[in-house]
Amino acid sequence: MVAPLHRLLYADLVTRALQEDLGRAGDLTSDTVVPAAAQARAAFVARQPGCLAGLDLAAETCRQVDARLTFEARRQDGDDVAAGEVLAVVAGPARGILTAERVALNFLGHLSGVATVTRTMVRSLPADANTRLACTRKTLPGLRAVQKYAVRVGGGANHRFGLDDAVMIKDNHRQLAGGIGEAVRRARAAVGHTVKIEVEVDTLEQLTEALEARADIVLLDNMDPATLRQAVAQVRAAGTGTLTEASGGITPETAAEIAATGVDLLSVGWLTHSAPNLDIGLDIDLGSGS
Repeated sequence: MVAPLHRLLYADLVTRALQEDLGRAGDLTSDTVVPAAAQARAAFVARQPGCLAGLDLAAETCRQVDARLTFEARRQDGDDVAAGEVLAVVAGPARGILTAERVALNFLGHLSGVATVTRTMVRSLPADANTRLACTRKTLPGLRAVQKYAVRVGGGANHRFGLDDAVMIKDNHRQLAGGIGEAVRRARAAVGHTVKIEVEVDTLEQLTEALEARADIVLLDNMDPATLRQAVAQVRAAGTGTLTEASGGITPETAAEIAATGVDLLSVGWLTHSAPNLDIGLDIDLGSGS
């Protein structure tokens, strides 16, 4: 089970989303159509199957809109849910429920979508593969912490959270530095002993340079499976303990074949920047039901 995010990591995000939605005049519809004293109960319901993520953000949204609202989770993040399943129930002032609805559903649907595509890809990998699926920094602005959390919920791993996590020498860096060896040398001389150094390589010749420079990780970029197998064999033969990471155009259809080459990691940007929303709705219950 993945540890929940600390509230400090998403409370301001929820506040900004609510401010964006409420604008300058507030919820004109709910405040004029719904009686101020009206009470209601509503259920967050999955419209399609998937992996649930984002319940804490949905609950925080309800709390920030109206502290009198109660939020009862019926499932937990990381659960596989079926279409029609009740995920959580919110109760209290009806205006508050309706004001919170869209922002709560936006977070819940998006993060569940990220968790769902991650879980789908993880489950597509060969059972005997030791390859981990990782996301990248290709996140939506402002959402990195919660999107990377959703990837973990779905069974994936996180690559760098930011530029300060590790050294990542890509093609532009090595060109400006004068080559892979010089780039690694400069980085090694400047960063602390706990900082990993990763080098992106496009060819087996560049891989040789990275291994000679004793890079901690090599990013094998846009290599076909046959070349990846050669690269993995070359790294293992070097005996440096260097981790191998494959990247570039990896899909659920190709992930298993790429994992079978023996690479340690698959890094996939679209898990966060292009995951489809999981369809979740909010159903008002005027009776004493669910």
